[in-house]
Amino acid sequence: MPAKLRKAYLLPLLLLSLPLLTLPGCGTKELPSYYPPPARPACPSIPGRVPPTQRPYTVNGKTYYPLPSACGYVERGIASWYGPRFHGKMTSDGEVYNMYGLTAAHKLLPMNTMVLVKNLDNHREAVLRVNDRGPFVKDRIIDLSLGAARALGLEAPGTAHVMVTALGEAKRPAGGGAPRFVAYQNLSEGEFFVQLGAFTSRENAERLKAEMQGRGLKAMSEVYDRGDGCRFYRVQVWAGRTLDQARMAARSWEARYPNAFVVAR
Repeated sequence: MPAKLRKAYLLPLLLLSLPLLTLPGCGTKELPSYYPPPARPACPSIPGRVPPTQRPYTVNGKTYYPLPSACGYVERGIASWYGPRFHGKMTSDGEVYNMYGLTAAHKLLPMNTMVLVKNLDNHREAVLRVNDRGPFVKDRIIDLSLGAARALGLEAPGTAHVMVTALGEAKRPAGGGAPRFVAYQNLSEGEFFVQLGAFTSRENAERLKAEMQGRGLKAMSEVYDRGDGCRFYRVQVWAGRTLDQARMAARSWEARYPNAFVVAR
């Protein structure tokens, strides 16, 4: 594995709760927002123009909303692999699928996200690039190319328990040439908040913030423009200066706010 990638994935990353969402549009209903918080300077900024691969899409009657950024993304679940039936066909990123390459399909991560996939059953690891969408099978979080499956030792069993960690992005130069790897920064220490919810109504967001402040908590609200005319007002409360503290705080809020998750600043 290249030294730069090895150094990058050894950096602790922020764990976010990232379930699938169903946001059909801007309505009056108060909705949780799973879009990542404003990124630290080392994280890529979210582009104003949403690329086609980041737009909502529907498969088998279920709508998926790709994340604008993979910064801080960590996920555990079941991995599978796909091969001969798709070899030579077009991927969601517009590439010709090479089943012998080190690539992967993911339902939500941005295209060209570089991920470290660790097989928790045998502890083998591989760095892969996301260039396709899937897997659309219940309980599976990532679909690997045959080459990746062989590298991780899951070709024969077909599936394995894995941990997926976003390392950075493979940036393609505008004038062509080889992709340039851009790593995400260490998010294990800093300023952490727990997001309790996101509202289409500023008044409701301010009411929740005032309630939290009335309980002696450091609370704030901010505006998030989704880029399609929809604005959400996100309410967050102080959770500590370490990731462990923030995770404990998030768990304490989950009984009342099931969609609470950690954000870093």
